[in-house]
Amino acid sequence: MNETVIKEALSKVIYPGFKKDIVTFGFVKDITVENDKAFISVDITSSAPEVKEQLLEDINKQLQLAGVKDAKIDIATPQMPKESSSKGKNIAPGIKNFVMVSSGKGGVGKSTTSVNLAVALAQQGKKVGLLDADIYGPNVPRMMGIQQMQPEVDGNTVKPIDAYGVKVMSMGSLMKEGESLIWRGAMVMKVIVQLLQDIQWGELDVLVIDMPPGTGDAQLTLAQNVPVTAGVTVTTPQKVSLDDSRRSLDMFNKFHIPQAGIIENMSGFICPECENESEIFGKGTCEEVAKEYDTTVLAQIPLEPMVRDCGDDGTPVVHIKPESVTAKRYYEAANNLWAQIEKINAEGGVDNAAIQPNTPPGQSACSTQ
Repeated sequence: MNETVIKEALSKVIYPGFKKDIVTFGFVKDITVENDKAFISVDITSSAPEVKEQLLEDINKQLQLAGVKDAKIDIATPQMPKESSSKGKNIAPGIKNFVMVSSGKGGVGKSTTSVNLAVALAQQGKKVGLLDADIYGPNVPRMMGIQQMQPEVDGNTVKPIDAYGVKVMSMGSLMKEGESLIWRGAMVMKVIVQLLQDIQWGELDVLVIDMPPGTGDAQLTLAQNVPVTAGVTVTTPQKVSLDDSRRSLDMFNKFHIPQAGIIENMSGFICPECENESEIFGKGTCEEVAKEYDTTVLAQIPLEPMVRDCGDDGTPVVHIKPESVTAKRYYEAANNLWAQIEKINAEGGVDNAAIQPNTPPGQSACSTQ
């Protein structure tokens, strides 16, 4: 038994869901043989327990076939951050505050909320960036009116697109319109890092990050690589949506991300003819959930037909219709969000001087196409 024999046996272990083996992927970090006992260290990208269990079974099987009778196998999986957002790693140190806009389910208006929050904050004179981290369904380019624009590549980095006083970047701007991305979690995690590290964000007061729905790889990657200042949960009044919102709020707690609050979207309907407001989906139901998770309601955004038109036309409602009821509610949400950010920082939030220095930029984000 020696290192060569063990490595050859491990090269026959296929990573679950892929066609390549764990040696080819570079997941095998160390092989040591001492007194006829093998010590094997494997570092994988998935936190799913079933993946780890399958690998342990397959590795032991191949080692036994190779005649290796005594082996200690250590498989390391991605760990959730153990420290608060003020102490975390930061691969984008020029950004003072990171706001994760999340939801437990799709279709609740999360991208519309992210866009209007970013533009409203920029209108207050803040340096704002908007990152569309919804890799599979990037809607921000259309909503910001930049779907026909291509970002400028500068060496190994990419310049974000300026729109309405906001620096914007999205995978939708780096791929052909209508093209689908059929990627596994490891690739999504890699791209999230590149969109943070290889984009020339410059100095920003805040980066608003529009997350994909759910609580998966994208959320974990973001929490591991930047000190998220605050999390915002977007929901609608229906109980089905609120059930999923609890998962989003629970995720913030597990990631040690301070909760800025909840935005209740589609909270009432404003008739375009008479301007009366009707509670067709209900209203105010998220207040109980906010108390349950010791957070607040940042704003209740009504359902107004012109908001859809503004999104389709690439003209955010806070920019084109600042006097509308919906725009005023978004301003309220932005003001309350910034107050929460200041409170979090005052209580020991992000301290960029104590954060790890930026790592050298890697491959450009545009190379992931």
